[in-house]
Amino acid sequence: MLTEAFPKLNSSRAVSFLRAFLRSPWFIALVVLLMACSEIFSLELYVIGAYITLGLLIVLVSEDTLPIVPMVTCGYMLISSENNIGFHPDSLLAQPYAQATILFAAVVIAVLLLGRLISKLMEKKKRGVPKLLTGFVLLGIAYLLGGLGTDGWDKESVLFGFVQIAALSGFYFYFYFTVDWEKVPEGYLATLFAIVGAGILAQIVGLYANPNAPGFDGEGNRGSLYTGWGVWNCVGCVMAMCMPAPVYFAVTKKHGWPFALLCCVYFLGVILTQSRGSIIFGAVVFAACIAYTIFRAEKWNKLWCGIVYAALLAGAAIAALVFRDKLEDLFRSLLDAGMNDSGRFNLYEQCWETLKELPVFGAGWYDAPGIQLGNGGMFPNGDPRLEGYFVPGFAHDTFFQLIGCGGALALVTYLVHRTQTVLLVFRDPTPVRVVAALCVASMLLTSFVDNHVFNMGPGLLYSVLLVFGEKDGAGRPALLPCGA
Repeated sequence: MLTEAFPKLNSSRAVSFLRAFLRSPWFIALVVLLMACSEIFSLELYVIGAYITLGLLIVLVSEDTLPIVPMVTCGYMLISSENNIGFHPDSLLAQPYAQATILFAAVVIAVLLLGRLISKLMEKKKRGVPKLLTGFVLLGIAYLLGGLGTDGWDKESVLFGFVQIAALSGFYFYFYFTVDWEKVPEGYLATLFAIVGAGILAQIVGLYANPNAPGFDGEGNRGSLYTGWGVWNCVGCVMAMCMPAPVYFAVTKKHGWPFALLCCVYFLGVILTQSRGSIIFGAVVFAACIAYTIFRAEKWNKLWCGIVYAALLAGAAIAALVFRDKLEDLFRSLLDAGMNDSGRFNLYEQCWETLKELPVFGAGWYDAPGIQLGNGGMFPNGDPRLEGYFVPGFAHDTFFQLIGCGGALALVTYLVHRTQTVLLVFRDPTPVRVVAALCVASMLLTSFVDNHVFNMGPGLLYSVLLVFGEKDGAGRPALLPCGA
């Protein structure tokens, strides 16, 4: 915006340097490093201030909003376990001055984003119509109408439905219209998620510093593996979403085998979260990553990547045998959980009964069957002890959640949206689209036993993956290396 008001600044070396840096992997690494340090060392307020400063710099000198993408991706994962209000009610973020600071930051960021959106829309440039528009609009209508005709359809339910669809699609539309897609560096999406994966892996390692975390002595519990932005299941989902990113470089670079190795390391990170759903379905996506690498990589690179995968899988099997006792101690609480459904099947039955009773619109977000954590316990939706909680309980399965809160309308519109996303990939399966699809698949598959699709944080990553998948190569005359 500053350079638009003062065009002569476009020829400034300082501005040119800043623009190149903001679009480079180094800037992504800076944003991710701040995120990791914030979560590990409880530096939330400092890092939020740094993000505001960087956001202001982007709005003033950047040609588009591409540098905002890493901040949107990382922003919600800043909160440390020490300041998780659910586990530590008197922590820093429960204090009025900290909440006022965060509110101020949110307002400033919203103003900056809105200002940049307006300035980009004022440009006389043909942008077309987003391919996923119809599916998102229909799904949004279903979310807003969930529980229509029942006591569950009230302003709170409508508001939560709006927040849900905004989390899934808001930045999809925002970046669609504010990023100059013909100038996006080649491999930017894969670079972003590969670096974010390193930050999440660092957070996972940090979780084991918790005094009550699992250890090689057989003590501790995986319930202690939580951050300020999510418990072990949430962290496992995000780690699984980052896992396929290195595959892009494994199949596009002449010597891509180190990235095949990185993919394996990220899968190890998924295992360390001790999230059953993330491990099971992450293994499915990991197998797909191996298959795609072997299928898509060129000549000798195919062989070397295959050797890496085979060697690491064999090494993992040997380690599991040699260090069996130690590993059993480390994963003791996970093994004890076994295949216990933790009440999920009962929730699924309740959702099915809700569909039969309210087949069209369901029961609404707050009256649909679901379990929420609050006040030191687990309570069903509708329990008066949960009054004041904005986030309702969830059924821990995408299908049953949809039919419970939104009936057949929500399910059908979701399937329309899902069909559009699948067609987006299969009509032109470029490496970027395939990797984006694998990242999304990690979220969708783990949501068979959890509620990640309905958590606002993963929704931000989802929206970023979709818009980059759709706009891959759009109008780009010649691909630029990331950071060019």
